[in-house]
Amino acid sequence: MSLSTSSPSALMTSKCPITRLKPRLPFLTVVLCAFSFLALFYTERITFFSSISIFKLKSCPQKPASSKTREKPTAEERSTNPLTDDRFEFDPEECNIANGKWVFNRSMKPLYTDRSCPYLDRQVSCVKNGRVDSDYRRWEWQPEDCTLARFNAEIALNKVRGKRVMFVGDSLQRGQWQSFVCMVEWMIPADKKSLNRGSFLSVFTAKEYNATIEFYWAPFLVHSNSDNPIIGDPKQRVLRVDSVANHSKHWTNVDILVFNSYVWWMSVAKIKSLWGSFENGEEGYVEFDTPIAYTMGLKTWANWVDSNVNPNMTRVFFTTMSPTHTRSMDWGRVNGSKCFNETKPIRNRNFWGSGSDKGMMSVVSKIVNKMKVPVTFINITQLSDYRIDAHSSIFTETGGKLLTAEQKADPLRHADCIHWCLPGVPDTWNQILFAHL
Repeated sequence: MSLSTSSPSALMTSKCPITRLKPRLPFLTVVLCAFSFLALFYTERITFFSSISIFKLKSCPQKPASSKTREKPTAEERSTNPLTDDRFEFDPEECNIANGKWVFNRSMKPLYTDRSCPYLDRQVSCVKNGRVDSDYRRWEWQPEDCTLARFNAEIALNKVRGKRVMFVGDSLQRGQWQSFVCMVEWMIPADKKSLNRGSFLSVFTAKEYNATIEFYWAPFLVHSNSDNPIIGDPKQRVLRVDSVANHSKHWTNVDILVFNSYVWWMSVAKIKSLWGSFENGEEGYVEFDTPIAYTMGLKTWANWVDSNVNPNMTRVFFTTMSPTHTRSMDWGRVNGSKCFNETKPIRNRNFWGSGSDKGMMSVVSKIVNKMKVPVTFINITQLSDYRIDAHSSIFTETGGKLLTAEQKADPLRHADCIHWCLPGVPDTWNQILFAHL
């Protein structure tokens, strides 16, 4: 009788003694345990390698569940293996755009040059003015936490279709406006675009997009006796810190407003401030420390925005201060001539030069945080502060004339370490603006 067909009772009465089965039980146990161990080991190996594949083979960067708890890859790991780049796509609520570094990209080509774009002022046309080195145009800003999309002219033009875009402020804001125009105009046929320059208002028109990209000159935002014509001596300038009326009538019915105001305020320690009309005389002015006058002027601007801008119709931006580099000792070059002959950005991640006043920056932040109308910062200060190499330096003009050979030989006096070459750093400012639109 076989074991496979025997009943328990038959097994007990079988001629085959039951003791003969005992040696088989340990053998079966060993076989079963070995099989279980192999199965478990195989399963764990599958799970382990599958989890590695899931983490490494992401199709695109995703926002981390908790950036505070996850250790981020180093820059070297990112450069050698792009699959370790866990930065998320730009999100203005999550990404600190100021936290990052400039990365050199030799293959990068600007969307325009100062020879291809007909709308650049000579002041910022550095190559035309004799600058030979070109590396300053091949640095890309790489935020630590997120990826910043490349500027796309076609998408940008479609985003402003049927809209008025206006940059308002000083000559640095004019540079950002010219940069934006040059970054999109090359896509538009010659008969479909035009530029009308004025003493206050300049308008670039993209006809087939029914859009205008405009610049309005208001270096203090509030009214001053130096708006036009410019008074060269800062001590002779008088401001009406309580009024933007002369300027603001041009800001109405604009869909995208981009303001700035900083460098003109920093030329003197005290600002002459006047209440009432300039026509009534300038005898009644009061001198205020610059931060106080700046606070009063920006509050006047903020009150106008809150009273006149419909946030459902108009978006408001504020470009933070553009740093100056007139003191080479800031970056350790004791015998330097300001920004002259600088060819690379500062690599020290903690650098903050004397040309960026944190107190003035906090004034803007405090006022904007109390406004009813939301204002978006284009935070350019920290990232621009590294770029000592990108100013127009001696490759510029002054008083409407290019620097003479004698002036170029004296960069300590004549190098312009306030304005930027174009193409250059302001293109990155517009890349950030583009990401917000």
